Amino acid sequence: MKKAIFIILDKYSDWESAYLASQLNQDENWKVETASNKNYVKSIGGFNTKVDYKLEDIPSNIDLLVLIGGNSWNIENDELFNVIKDSFDNNIYIGAICAAVNYLSKKGFLNNYKHTGNSKYMMEQFKNYTNKDNFIESQAIKDRNLVTANGTASLEFTNLVLKMINEDSDENIGKMTYMYKYGFYEYCNKYGNPYE
Repeated sequence: MKKAIFIILDKYSDWESAYLASQLNQDENWKVETASNKNYVKSIGGFNTKVDYKLEDIPSNIDLLVLIGGNSWNIENDELFNVIKDSFDNNIYIGAICAAVNYLSKKGFLNNYKHTGNSKYMMEQFKNYTNKDNFIESQAIKDRNLVTANGTASLEFTNLVLKMINEDSDENIGKMTYMYKYGFYEYCNKYGNPYE
């Protein structure tokens, strides 16, 4: 079974993980687990969450690392840096959204990737970020083993991550995204009622 680890720090953006985690967790080929620098974290929405792993205990045999944004990514933590660096070094699939993308730029991880994020201006403030010409003004971007997205792009993020890992066919992933974006009845108008 393939393993997806969602890193959620305290004050994490719960809505940014919802679509992706639920799609993966319903797939019999995937298992979703969480990790943080604490045993318990609280989301911006007030969800108290007991994580599965402390950062230093994340297993090495993961298939997807997902970095969920929030209000605590202005963090200096060696274990967090090492987990992310190891994932890049080993070509693990990585998805990062919102403030987690800022962290990647601050630490120099985006310097060889096309990417997006909340703001190029924000990233240009970081001395280790040297790749402003490859910042794409888009909701979400995939480049090789990395998907980046801004904080308003939960669906686009989900769509590209699922396509990157070949969770289903591009057509089926596109239909799922369309339903969540435009609603059930618009979906039925375009694709037909899935329950008939």
